[in-house]
Order: sequence, then C-alpha cells, then structure tokens
Amino acid sequence: MALLLIAGVVAMLARRFRVPYSVGLVITGSILSFFPFFSDVPLTKDLIFNVFLPPLVFEAAIQIHWKELRKQFPVLLMLVTVGLCLSAAVTALGMRYLAGWEWVSALLFGALIAATDPVSVIATFKEAGVHGRLRLLVEAESLLNDGMAAVAFAVILAAVAGSTPSISSIAGTLVVTIAGGVLCGGMVAGAILLLLGRTEDSLVEFTFTTVAAYGSFLLAEHFHFSGVLSSLTAGLLVGNLGALGALCPRGTETITAYWEYLGFLANSVIFIIIGIHESHRDFASAWVPAFIAILLVILGRAFAVYPCCAVFGRSVLRVQGNHQLVLFWGGLRGALALALALGLPPWVPNREAIISVTFAVVAFSIFAQGLSMTPLLRRLGEIPPGNVPPTGSF
Repeated sequence: MALLLIAGVVAMLARRFRVPYSVGLVITGSILSFFPFFSDVPLTKDLIFNVFLPPLVFEAAIQIHWKELRKQFPVLLMLVTVGLCLSAAVTALGMRYLAGWEWVSALLFGALIAATDPVSVIATFKEAGVHGRLRLLVEAESLLNDGMAAVAFAVILAAVAGSTPSISSIAGTLVVTIAGGVLCGGMVAGAILLLLGRTEDSLVEFTFTTVAAYGSFLLAEHFHFSGVLSSLTAGLLVGNLGALGALCPRGTETITAYWEYLGFLANSVIFIIIGIHESHRDFASAWVPAFIAILLVILGRAFAVYPCCAVFGRSVLRVQGNHQLVLFWGGLRGALALALALGLPPWVPNREAIISVTFAVVAFSIFAQGLSMTPLLRRLGEIPPGNVPPTGSF
C-alpha cells in the first residue's frame, strides 16, 4: 500500500513539474532504498514475469486495432525478426570482442537486451495526443519485440545448456515456442469471449479479462511456450472481437479504463522497485562493460530500425524519416530485460556482470532517452499544436 500511495504522489508531482513519470519513480525508488522498510523489497524474474508482465502486455494489446495492425504487419514483422536479430548480433559481437565476454554471456546478453520497453514513450504519446501510424508502430513493435526477444533468449539458453544443438532443433524449438504461445492465447481468449457475451456486469467483465491476461500467460509458460506472445494474442483478440459484439459499448469503455488503471499500477510499482535495486548495484566494478554495452545497444537499435525500414523505402509502406528516428530513440529497455537477466542460471559466465550491465543500460534508457522524448517529438512536429503534455505522465 505504501508503494501505491507513493506512486500516486509521484504521478501528481511529475505532472505538475513536467518530469517524466518513469524517471520520477526511479529517483523515488533510489531515495526509498535508504529506508530499512523498503530496502528489502524483492525484484526477481518470477515477480516480474508472473505479476507485472501479463497486465502490461495485455493492457497495451487490447487497445491495438487489428485492421490497422494488419496494414503495417510487413514492416512490424521485418523489425521484430530481422531487426531484432541484427540488434542482438551487434551487441553480442561487441561484448565478445570489446568487453572480452565469453560467447555464451555475449549471446545471452545480446538477446535479452534487445527487448524494448518504451513505457514512458507510449505514456508521452497518450498525453501529447500522438495518434496514427507512429503510435501504432511504436506500440505494436515494442509488444512483438518483447515476445520475440523473450523467445530468442529462451532458445539460446536452452541451446547452450544442451549438448551441441543442431540448426534444425533450434528452428523447431523456435517455431514450437511461438506457435504454442499464440495457440494458448487464442484458446484462453476464445473461452473468455464466450463468457463475456453472457454478462453485462462490469465487475464480472473485469474478472474475466484479468483471467485472460494472467491465464494465457501462465498457461503458455507452464508448457514452456512464450507467455508474452500468449498474453499479446489474448489481448488482441479480446480487444478486437469483444468490440464486435461480446461487449457492449459501455463495457468496452469500462474495460479499457480498468486496464489502463492496472497498467498504471504495474508500471508504477515496477519502476519504483527498479530504482530501489539500482541503488544497490555495484556499478563501479562494471562501468567499462556498462559503457560499452550502452554504446552497442544504441548502435544495435540503429541497425534494427534503419536497414529494415529502408527495405520499404519505395513502397506504400515507406516509414518517414521522423518516424524512424522516434522508433530508434524510443527503443527503451526496462522490466523484461531485467527479468531475463535476473533469471539467468548460476552457471552462466559473468552472470553478475550481465545483471549489473543490464541495470546500467535500463537506467540510461530511462533517464537519457526518457527525458529527451517529449522535446524530440516536439522538435519533429509530432505533438499537435497547442498541446503541451506533462512530460511522460500517464
């Protein structure tokens, strides 16, 4: 309860002083770490995966319209497949040859840090009134990117833990993990939509959609499929098919408001906890690889965005230069990257260094990129005239 009260106060102050909400929360968490009552707040992979990630993914997914997503799907598919691989490869190669990490450590770090988490950017879009293709590209790419990065990380971890895996076995694992996640999400969403069509009670609708978010995620994870892709699929189906008849217009509005609130709670608590634990990390011993990693992550993101967008340069799907810049600089790192790093098994070489460097990259993206997003959007003319948002607030 104390964290929720603090989050509410920080939200008010962030809006008043036009400070990015996520930055304010991380700073607040760093301050709270000096108080004994908050210093022992846990941050584990299970906490992020099983508690915070499902509502964050589901909340974003239910607000994406399938017709718009389908039009942009070729661009998005290129970004989250070829783009993600390029980003991970640039980071892994750099950490291997510049930081001197072993291949196992470099590959795992490259995969986990490729997961983008532009929470504060999306929040800025909402407050600034940014709509249209740019917002869709950023939101949808981040969601699909998270799912694919988590799958790639799991496949690499399984491969290095096993005995000399073949390309066919790796490809098979990748296909099964993705398809299984989508299937689980579709099954859970289908069952929930049938139930939603038989009630107009808002409280019951809230309950059913909560079951859809967490149930799809946990079901997929139980069978070692992609929980992120499962919740993403469930959210897309509930958000789009529910509006076609399973939910009344009032039900759609109330469920959207309910999930925006849950997303606010999840984001608030996770950023405060990140701030608490960042102050406990020993960055002094890892500042060199952390500096190298930050540069590599930025370079890798550039490789993920610009070459992939160039493929569509002469087609109707051409991505404007301004939009490419926002996609590039808006690729923040956050909760998912931390969860994957914290979940590394003890036998992984440089495990503690990977965790510390991940915290450093996340901190850089929150402060440097998060603070500069609203000025960038304003300079590019993406913020509607006369609309001056409280930077980064929800």
